[in-house]
Amino acid sequence: MKTRLSLLLAAGLLAIALPAAAAPAPVPPLIQNGGTWVAGHVQGVAVDRKGGYVYYSFTNLLAKYDFQGRLVGTLVGWTGHLGDLDFNPEDGRLYGSLEYKKDQAFYIAVIDVSRLDKVGVEAARSDLFRTVYLPEVAKDYAADLNGDGKFDGDTARTADHRYGCSGIDGVSFGPAFGRADGPRYLTVAYGIYGDEGRTDNDHQVLLQYDVSAWAKLARPLSEAAPHHEGPAAPRDKVFVRTGNTRFGVQTLAYDETQKRWFMGVYQGAKPAFPNYLLFAVDAEARPVTGDLVGVPGPGGKGWEQGRVLPLAADGLKDEASGVRGWNQKADVGFQPIGGGLVYVAANSKVDGRQTADLTLMRWTGDARRPLAAATEADLRSRSASVRH
Repeated sequence: MKTRLSLLLAAGLLAIALPAAAAPAPVPPLIQNGGTWVAGHVQGVAVDRKGGYVYYSFTNLLAKYDFQGRLVGTLVGWTGHLGDLDFNPEDGRLYGSLEYKKDQAFYIAVIDVSRLDKVGVEAARSDLFRTVYLPEVAKDYAADLNGDGKFDGDTARTADHRYGCSGIDGVSFGPAFGRADGPRYLTVAYGIYGDEGRTDNDHQVLLQYDVSAWAKLARPLSEAAPHHEGPAAPRDKVFVRTGNTRFGVQTLAYDETQKRWFMGVYQGAKPAFPNYLLFAVDAEARPVTGDLVGVPGPGGKGWEQGRVLPLAADGLKDEASGVRGWNQKADVGFQPIGGGLVYVAANSKVDGRQTADLTLMRWTGDARRPLAAATEADLRSRSASVRH
């Protein structure tokens, strides 16, 4: 009896001493549908890999799904344009671009999605939804470049709007420009008017922010009285010459595996450029101060100077312009999840309502067909690499 009791006691002590087995990581789906909504078309997606959730921005509605495809909750109740999204694992918040062009008010929406657990939550009545103002964007958007003393509003038919700035859209967390390591910063991409008659709108403009102290700046959303609380300036501002697009970078995504920034766009139309749909910048490429070709310098002499990043030496190449990229749809949702896998969203209408179909893709490295549908084997390979 004493021997049996000793064995039981030893087993109990061993069980206490050993750490509990970690819960298996949620398995990302190969495909998912983001529901059908009376809302705008899908603007971007974000993935919480550890929690097992997918977030969809439908312009004026945010939908939260789990990896099993179950609807967890929605946020509604604003009239502005909620664009691209990214999830920040450091604070558990979802970040998205939010525009009110008529008010010259451009925000980053900061959403506590851990508490979004029901359908129909009103953003303005909930403390889940906060906004941070970006004065740098408003300054470029409202710039009076022709000196006539007036703001011409939300239109491409004007010489105003510095760099052709139409607001913001793409957002993503990633390292400081020129590095693949170190702290992660929120990076925000300008929208750029697709005006083929000007030459100063051929660069993508990326701003980078440290959000570690943004809790002090975030304010509730008020459409009646838009607030102006936000960082005085970005920590960095860089330019990437791609040629003009229709409304700039729609989806911005940092890929931890490839160490690259990806930029998905609506196709441009200037004949001097190849007008690719997807561009990339290597993380370790360092910005260099140089000419912003097409942007007149002070007094109209030469070109304005700015911090310029080169495009990655990959994909298709247009010899005439030197621009590189891919003809890969990436304009309404592009979210890498590691291991060479990336979610790509496609938008469509069902009975007059907007929907989004999400497909997990694998990076192939083929310039003409950079992505192929992922398989269960790809998911297993990714899981193994993550554990390693």
